[in-house]
Amino acid sequence: MRVNNLSSGLRLRGTSPARGRTAVGLAVAALAAGLTTGTGPAAAQPRTAAAAAAPDCSAAYRIEQKLSTGTTWRMCWRYDGKAGLVLDDVSYQPKGETKPIKVLNSARLGQIHVPYDDGKWEYDDLTGYNFAQGLMDMAPGECPGGTIKTVKVPDGNPDDPNVKGLCTTTRSRGHAYRMQDNFTNKLYQAQGKDLLVYTVNQVGWYEYMTEWRFQDDGTITMNVGATGSLSYDDYDSGDGRGWPIGKGAKASATSHSHNVFWRLDFALDGSSKNRVEQYDSAVTTRGQRTPTTKTTRTKVTKESTGDAKAYRWWRMVSATGKNKDGHARSYEIVPGTTTKYPGRSFTKHDLYFTQYNKCQLFASNNPGSCAGTGKSVDKWVNGQTLTHPIVWMNVGFHHIARDEDQQPMPVHWQGFSIVPRDVTAMNPLTPADLAWQNGHWQPRS
Repeated sequence: MRVNNLSSGLRLRGTSPARGRTAVGLAVAALAAGLTTGTGPAAAQPRTAAAAAAPDCSAAYRIEQKLSTGTTWRMCWRYDGKAGLVLDDVSYQPKGETKPIKVLNSARLGQIHVPYDDGKWEYDDLTGYNFAQGLMDMAPGECPGGTIKTVKVPDGNPDDPNVKGLCTTTRSRGHAYRMQDNFTNKLYQAQGKDLLVYTVNQVGWYEYMTEWRFQDDGTITMNVGATGSLSYDDYDSGDGRGWPIGKGAKASATSHSHNVFWRLDFALDGSSKNRVEQYDSAVTTRGQRTPTTKTTRTKVTKESTGDAKAYRWWRMVSATGKNKDGHARSYEIVPGTTTKYPGRSFTKHDLYFTQYNKCQLFASNNPGSCAGTGKSVDKWVNGQTLTHPIVWMNVGFHHIARDEDQQPMPVHWQGFSIVPRDVTAMNPLTPADLAWQNGHWQPRS
């Protein structure tokens, strides 16, 4: 048994070297206190996290940021005993809109599933290895120009459950747009601004940076960055499933996958009765000069899975709201780079659309019986009609270590975005001089 002594209290691990930061004195003290020794992940005894409190949107739990380009983002935050940071009631108000446009009821991590290439170890970090209790204190330099909020961690260190672990700040992201006007030769350019909300959670040797970026153009990007350290004794040069690290070829770090799930509950314009649509384009060989391309829409009306491929995309469409051009508001789902892991039924697809069920919160190893619906997201796709669709995004990363991964390990990111499609009638950052150029416009004389 290996025991971690983290800022949020003691956390138990199995004997896997990938999951242990050895502290001999602490291990002896823990065993003397009567903790049970296990032989691996199946026998480990992680503590059961307390149920999360209801969302509290008092001033302490409210995030509101007006960016320098005129866009305002508003949301509430809370901290769940398994999922960690949860964002509720997320709304977006670009300049020119008289009131906020609600986007999401809630956004949260849905699981971090970590299987090892040697077939000996497999982890569900959120529901099996106390991800939430591993919230780390942040140094001021990690949140430049922002605020570090104090989080009371459920089932954390009973002597000190409060962790300075939630950063809210703003960042520049480079050009939002650039255009040299053909008629006046005037240059139009703007530098984009983001609201950044993030936490750092330690699980074994890894430190996960859970990052939410809210852009001034309405885009939301969700990323998880894995950093920390390679386990110093997680090497096996004989199984052919690792990569030599250090001098010569004597020691190979064991390769593994990180399959990260997010769970999004949309509420466009305040309604959960959104519609899911899939679009596919086909390129033919006929055309006067080039092949023609035809795009078709498929309405996704029942629970289903989705797999990204060229010329395919999805959007979540508002049931009630339209922009000033009379077009239905929607958000397009933009998958990130992924290495899909085929080893488990719940990781075989990039997307899952399920009907809302309050107890279906984690894509694998979901706690509780959940009314007999199964323990993983693939079991919940059974043809039920979608009247309140939930989006599950799965993004995989196969980590084959390299010499540059030590020491510390550079952050490797995985994630995806949701992008506004017809939420506003024009680019929400359009300069006033160009606001008249909407649709099929003609040059002014």
